[in-house]
Amino acid sequence: MSDPTPNPPSDRHRLVVVGAGFAGLQLVKSLGHDKRLAIQLIDRRNHHIFQPLLYQAATSILPPSQIAWPIRQLTRKYPNVTTVLAEVASVDAIARQVRLAGGASLAYDTLVIATGVTHAYFGHDDWAAFAPGLKTLEDATQIRRRILLGFERAEAEPAAAEAHLTFVIVGAGPTGMELAGTIAELARTHLPDEFRNIDTRRARVLLIEAGPTILPTFDPSLAAYALRALVELGVEVRTGEAVTACNADGVVTSAGPIAAHTVIWAAGVEASPAATWLGLAGDRVGRSPAAPNLTAPGFPDVFVIGDTASVTWREGTLVPGIAPAAKQQGAYVARVVRARLDGRPPPPPFRYRHQGSLATIGRNRAIIDFGDIKLKGFLAWWLWGAAHIYFLITARSRLAVTWNWIWAYARNEPAARLITGPITPDEG
Repeated sequence: MSDPTPNPPSDRHRLVVVGAGFAGLQLVKSLGHDKRLAIQLIDRRNHHIFQPLLYQAATSILPPSQIAWPIRQLTRKYPNVTTVLAEVASVDAIARQVRLAGGASLAYDTLVIATGVTHAYFGHDDWAAFAPGLKTLEDATQIRRRILLGFERAEAEPAAAEAHLTFVIVGAGPTGMELAGTIAELARTHLPDEFRNIDTRRARVLLIEAGPTILPTFDPSLAAYALRALVELGVEVRTGEAVTACNADGVVTSAGPIAAHTVIWAAGVEASPAATWLGLAGDRVGRSPAAPNLTAPGFPDVFVIGDTASVTWREGTLVPGIAPAAKQQGAYVARVVRARLDGRPPPPPFRYRHQGSLATIGRNRAIIDFGDIKLKGFLAWWLWGAAHIYFLITARSRLAVTWNWIWAYARNEPAARLITGPITPDEG
């Protein structure tokens, strides 16, 4: 089999980056004009996703095209960067080879693994068919389809509307909370005038959390505000209640069964197999350990960054798996690589600078934790929106998202309430 991705000339330093998320893309942008490098950026999808707004694509607020961009488009101005659409099968750190699914391989001088995380079902992977998680555009369109079909099936079968109009979200972190709040608003604000046989405001939205509280990583006062806001939206919040079974009829929790035709999983994550590729012991969710300079222990020419890395922060806690943290790691590794090429001493160990934690609870309500400064309510909601607009990659996306938000706010009309593809009899 011929190699579809020939290795670059040996007179340049070969930098292979696996993963075009926030960390990998920031690294590539930082080094893309360095002519001493031949950079190969590998991803199994051809697009970068702005994951903080993925839940809005899943709840029909935004079209998926406004929060995702082709990787080739984002790297086209960097002549030293080659984009490789492929899936990594393994890494041979001794031979300095990245093995691709299908048999091809890429040689490297420096390797950066930034492959992120996926859903974790705690040993019950069969639940994925009934409770999709939210990490990809495919996940978002599938969840959007299930939510909208719930209302359509209830309209067609009013006698069986209760199960169709019950939406269960498992996991009360920021994603779960934002999904629950947005679905509740969809049912109570956007849809009531459009259906004739059902009252969409009677939809049940349940947010189930096995732990004792929602938003455990936020300040308790902000989590308490978020809980009150969810309840005001009509969301049933159940904490201390673990899911023990999940099937086509709904879920079973420690408190009993819940009949629901739409279940969304937001309860846990599992890291990519980066640690396994390197023969390292991952943490409880499989993240690879990282040295203070973000290299993999024992492999000075391999860096692990972003959600796939376990990076110590303060007081023994880990750097959070959020976009600003990933971008800071990508920028730091770029400085390390440049220092090595220059023959200069390396920069000091990586130090994460926390820029705040943000989450929104439907319209006009959000929470922001800047450490000493904590905000909630309408002002926090506006700042949340401004921050997300700022971090979008292209000016076109910033304008489009801003316009769609203004239109949805003023007219109660989500921008992408579409069910695509044929509808089968067993759906819903």
